[in-house]
Amino acid sequence: EGKGKRRNPLHDYKKTGELMLIKVNKTLEVKTKLLNTTEQCAKRCSRNKGLSFTCKAFAYDRVTKRCHWLSFNSLTNGVRKKQDHAFDLFEKKDYVRNCIIGKGADYKGTISITKSGIQCQAWNSMIPHEH
Repeated sequence: EGKGKRRNPLHDYKKTGELMLIKVNKTLEVKTKLLNTTEQCAKRCSRNKGLSFTCKAFAYDRVTKRCHWLSFNSLTNGVRKKQDHAFDLFEKKDYVRNCIIGKGADYKGTISITKSGIQCQAWNSMIPHEH
């Protein structure tokens, strides 16, 4: 048997069936390629391999077996959600989860208010607290 169980690259993604994202904002980037499995798509998105942008999500066309890597996700401004039976959307959990793990250094979500409702301090600000 020799081979240990390899981690499934899809574990880092949140799947939404039958959904495609349409970019309204023209500056957002997409790259597409023929790939046989969603695992292959996920692996390339996670490594940003051959992409000129940071991959935040990908959509897999089950009919044409095409992978669409996206520089955006469903929370990005200038993006429309579209019901589409051919597609499954996979969003990188790091960018859509709204909870902090550990010290929160890797947090990429969009929540900017504490549990008790206080507005968070911007990273580029030294007021009211120094870093």
